[in-house]
Amino acid sequence: MTQRIRFPFCCLIRGLAFPRLLLFGVTCPSVVCCLLLPDLEGSAHLLLLSRNKSKHELGYCETKAKLALSLDFWTLSSENLLAVLPVDPVKENYVRKVKNCIFSIAVPTPLKSRVRLVAVSKEVLEDILDLDLSVSETDDFIQLVSGEKIVSGSIPLAHRYGGHQFGIWAGQLGDGRAHLLGTYMNRQGENWELQLKGSGKTPYSRNGDGRAVLRSSVREFLCSEAMHSLRIPTSRVASLVVSDDEVWRDQFYNGNIVKERGAVVLRVAKSWFRIGSLEILAHYGELDLLRTLLDFIIREHFPSVEVAEPNRYVDFFSVVVSETAQLIALWMSVGFAHGVCNTDNFSLLSITIDYGPFGFMEAYNPDFVPNTSDDEGRYKIGNQANIGIFNLNKLLQALNPILDPRQRQLAAQILEGYPVLYYTRFRELFKAKLGLLGETKGDDDLIAFLLHLMEKTAADFTMTFRQLSEITQSQLQELNIPQQFWALNMISKHKLFPAWVSQYLLRLKSNVNDSDSERRKRMTRNVSNAGSGETLMYWKSLGLDCWWSP
Repeated sequence: MTQRIRFPFCCLIRGLAFPRLLLFGVTCPSVVCCLLLPDLEGSAHLLLLSRNKSKHELGYCETKAKLALSLDFWTLSSENLLAVLPVDPVKENYVRKVKNCIFSIAVPTPLKSRVRLVAVSKEVLEDILDLDLSVSETDDFIQLVSGEKIVSGSIPLAHRYGGHQFGIWAGQLGDGRAHLLGTYMNRQGENWELQLKGSGKTPYSRNGDGRAVLRSSVREFLCSEAMHSLRIPTSRVASLVVSDDEVWRDQFYNGNIVKERGAVVLRVAKSWFRIGSLEILAHYGELDLLRTLLDFIIREHFPSVEVAEPNRYVDFFSVVVSETAQLIALWMSVGFAHGVCNTDNFSLLSITIDYGPFGFMEAYNPDFVPNTSDDEGRYKIGNQANIGIFNLNKLLQALNPILDPRQRQLAAQILEGYPVLYYTRFRELFKAKLGLLGETKGDDDLIAFLLHLMEKTAADFTMTFRQLSEITQSQLQELNIPQQFWALNMISKHKLFPAWVSQYLLRLKSNVNDSDSERRKRMTRNVSNAGSGETLMYWKSLGLDCWWSP
């Protein structure tokens, strides 16, 4: 039975609401690197930025020496998947119902017109794929990332899965426009699965054309790399290419179909398995295959779970419940609304995948819905934590046929603990944003009070916290809000703002061994949610200049 959470407060902020600055000469550890393509009219023109690592630092030359300068000896492998997981015996590529397998072999369909590189992620190429950035300038690379060329060791696969979409079982879904090229083991010993999106039809394309458009591909590239820099678990994007192939889309679901340009992204993740990967096997009674897939996933991706343990599926479920609660709390802390939280879009590894109609909060509004097709607001940002428990309940239903009665009871108890896991992480994140140290009884009320004021004044969520990290306690004490702190000025118009300030300043006094300057430094780090440095991204697309610096 699905438990609905009644949240005392929702944390929603506008992610990516970064100051409109491009700091030339400031480098960072995670940079989306871009190629200047002046001949690419009407698409992205990108500026190459370097990493925040001096060429004189110890290990830099050694690292560069290990990067491949071409794809001649760079290989992928599908062996780890195909040695264990069955493949559809039908080799022809046509839309059909598929049974008793995990994958279908499906070769990408090359784009017909000239393909041009729009963007690459230097960090993904060098740190994950062991490729020197110069490789991205070669024809071999363009052919690989556009689906025209298959590298050594690759057997392209389309994954079979199902899922609940908008709360209703949708049957067979699967990779309808994506091809899993294989697994790459990098020099750190990490395994990464490479997947093309927009690379043509598969047996799971249903009524689709197998293509992606430039507009949505740009969004996925930017958001996945930004989310990574915000320290939120996510798939990554290595590259984005565009063609002049005509792709027709109803962008706003209003019957107005327009011509767009076809694009392909190369995505990477530790795994692309999702809740729907298990649901379809349970739904069709393929229980032996369900056990096989679960044991594979546990062995490859859940080191804390012992694969020989009789309760391994319960232990696996416990990890997924915990990490899903953590992930959604992180989403909420940066105001990220996924937009289409179906079970086929929820990763079993609890990473953010399948960037579609996502959005980020600007003015605080728990009812914010980024997906124009979500008429009922099922996936509004304030409901994401409840959707998490709904999806986890569907995962439990998929596991139940292979659990004994005692294990089912244990798993149900684990699911009941989801609200506590979510609240705990939620509270930690927002206390950090407010610069609070230690524990006091009124912390929840303090956070909820601020969010209430923000909702009533439609204050910008990201900038409210950023400006709280910049204003001094003396300025707050005197209610002397400088004009440049426009978000705080909006909230200050509410009659209850002085009461909140009084509570906040009283709470800050309980911080042990703290000063106002340390408080502001700490809050700045937490508000930006950056790692060891800032990510700088410059994108000029369709005549719109955007400078983002979290």
